[in-house]
Amino acid sequence: MSNPTTNNPPKSRWDIARLPGIRWSVIGGPYLWLGIFFLLPFFIVAKISFADAQISIPPYSAMMEWVDNALNIRLSLGSYIWLFGDTLYINAYWNSLKIAFFSTVFCLLIGYPMAYAIAKAPAYQQPTLLLLILMPSWTSFLIRVYAWMGLLSNSGYINTFLQSIGIIDAPIQMMNTYFSVYIGIVYSYLPFMILPLYANLSKHDHTLIEAASDLGARKITSFFRITLPLSKNGVIAGSMLVFIPVVGEYVIPELLGGTGTPMIGKVLWQEFFDNRDWPVASALAGIMILILIIPISIFQHYQQKELENR
Repeated sequence: MSNPTTNNPPKSRWDIARLPGIRWSVIGGPYLWLGIFFLLPFFIVAKISFADAQISIPPYSAMMEWVDNALNIRLSLGSYIWLFGDTLYINAYWNSLKIAFFSTVFCLLIGYPMAYAIAKAPAYQQPTLLLLILMPSWTSFLIRVYAWMGLLSNSGYINTFLQSIGIIDAPIQMMNTYFSVYIGIVYSYLPFMILPLYANLSKHDHTLIEAASDLGARKITSFFRITLPLSKNGVIAGSMLVFIPVVGEYVIPELLGGTGTPMIGKVLWQEFFDNRDWPVASALAGIMILILIIPISIFQHYQQKELENR
């Protein structure tokens, strides 16, 4: 008689991981997290966007009402019609996308050489260099933005220094301009560009560069023919990590940009808290999320490819 333990050996941990119940219990956690903290809030915001503003608590009309033993469902498109009919909101969307695009370009132009230099540095120096990139992030984001106000204002350190050495006679207007907004955004979001680029560049096969050099290729040719194409996933990941949050940025344009730099995050705040028009604010947020679905999908696609390459 055969021994059952010999014919049916215990399953390995990889076989156990393939069991449907265990697999879905592992996968279900992230989906549950997304459902509670993304889909549910998005559904609530979408529901409010189809209501009408009212002077009440909460300051919007009910979507469903029970009247005369009948359930009435009322959807109002007034907020969306108002948004597309007012140039203020269209300009805010356009300014947000424009500032996010150029900020991403500036971060890439500054961050790529820094990430490349860190990846090429000796292994014992790389942790220190990365620490220098991350250390400013340990300080409060709000304090760092306020520090730029002290530097860029008419009576700030930069204007005071330039006047003291005789380069300028009158202060240069830097605050409440697009220049100050770009400075604040690039400074704040530069680490989000450098870290994905460094993670990509540090995994490159250096023998490819050596082979290209043996075949007579110059360093600049090797960079554009080998290094830059191989770092495409890192470039896209870093660009999306900068572009997506900058579109909805509120603190930097509010503190450094003033009234002359309308962005959608700033307009969203005003509609929610100053005007208390929650339906219009919810419509603004919903359209912004729909606009960002495209870069988010691109980011997820290239992140998946990056994981597959590992």
